Amino acid sequence: MAIHGSLFEQFRENASSDPFSLQNKKMLKIQMQYGPVWARTGSMVAYQGDVRFQNKGSGGLGKMFKQAMTGEGVDMMECTGSGELFVADLASEVQVMYLENDAISVNGNNILAFSSSIEWDIHRVQARGAAMTGGLYNVSLRGTGYVAITTKGDPVALDVASAPTFGDAEAVVMWTAGVTMDVRVDTGGVKSLLRGGTGELLQMAFGGQGYVLVQPSESVKEGSPQQASGKSSGLGGLLGG
Repeated sequence: MAIHGSLFEQFRENASSDPFSLQNKKMLKIQMQYGPVWARTGSMVAYQGDVRFQNKGSGGLGKMFKQAMTGEGVDMMECTGSGELFVADLASEVQVMYLENDAISVNGNNILAFSSSIEWDIHRVQARGAAMTGGLYNVSLRGTGYVAITTKGDPVALDVASAPTFGDAEAVVMWTAGVTMDVRVDTGGVKSLLRGGTGELLQMAFGGQGYVLVQPSESVKEGSPQQASGKSSGLGGLLGG
């Protein structure tokens, strides 16, 4: 007896030995021999070898308190052991980067995994217009190591130094160190307001030096009030309070 077809050749495991490597666009392969990693709770889809998982929740009492107060953050599990770990999140595209003594600010909904050498915390975004929203919060990742995030579709990296840059808060995934953010109110004019508005009332305005990563989809969860109304007027995962 035999199985015919290219299935097991076409989708054979990626032979890369890099600490973090893409198995395909939607699955991340982690080599556990390089040490412990943090991964989104429930993101494991498979592993080979001896991998153990410990639920760390929001990463300690301090982070749990911040998450409860701000609505921002991500439940993480600590992964240790040996072998190969495969993680994914609802078939979203996976983007891998290596930080070398650097920092990024990420929407908590988009964090998939990172090296244990990376420090992380929930932080308040300094923005002049943030007072009208009740406060803006994001997850900061800093240090040296690998970081994997997810996007809904292929993202675009915008160089904010090249031109004034604005983004929908539910489409903005992350920005790099050196980028400043402010909140812009765009009513679309009196006539637009009388017709119900544009749905783009609050926008994120970026400046400084660095990149903003934007996905071609807005992070509105199914069944949420934002989806029911067609569009959120808030700042998505970045809105706290």
